[in-house]
Amino acid sequence: MSDVPLVIDVVDNGGQWTHREWRMLRYLGVDTQIIENTIAVDDLRKLDGIILSGGAARVGLTGELGNCGAYLELDIPILGICAGHQFMAGFYGGSAAEAKIPEFGAATITLIDGGGKMFAGTPDTQTVWESHNDEVDVVPNGFFITASSDSCKVQGMENENGNRFGLQFHPEVNDSEYGKEIFQNFIDVCRIARN
Repeated sequence: MSDVPLVIDVVDNGGQWTHREWRMLRYLGVDTQIIENTIAVDDLRKLDGIILSGGAARVGLTGELGNCGAYLELDIPILGICAGHQFMAGFYGGSAAEAKIPEFGAATITLIDGGGKMFAGTPDTQTVWESHNDEVDVVPNGFFITASSDSCKVQGMENENGNRFGLQFHPEVNDSEYGKEIFQNFIDVCRIARN
């Protein structure tokens, strides 16, 4: 069973780098497809995990991300990136708002208490790539902050069950120093959940 590739699809929420998330998963040996966020849950293939991609400004705040709420009801690990992260916070009872300081370009994040599962094996301080006007301002109950920056308190979050993860930055972009390791960590979580 361990030789069978994991199946992790990327939900396209209109983000500019969705194809990079797909490419990173393929590079790491995952069976992956980019899927529209309007696909019904019943029409999804049997998945080991899902990535909710980024999207245009405000979509993470409005909740207008197709069926992403239904996907979050699935009992598989899910990683939300940028707008996907913001939507996840709102779905579980937290909130996102317009950023006081929008971030575009390289930024330095600091891990909180080791950074949880997504940051395993990476240093406490690292450079990541930002592209956001909005950010999570209230972390949902049952979640904890895994990474912060000077201008954004919630650069990363994880739930206490260890199967929901949110990242404000873009690990799929080359400028994120440890993006490959972050994707591999998510893949490892999905593998453990499948077994």
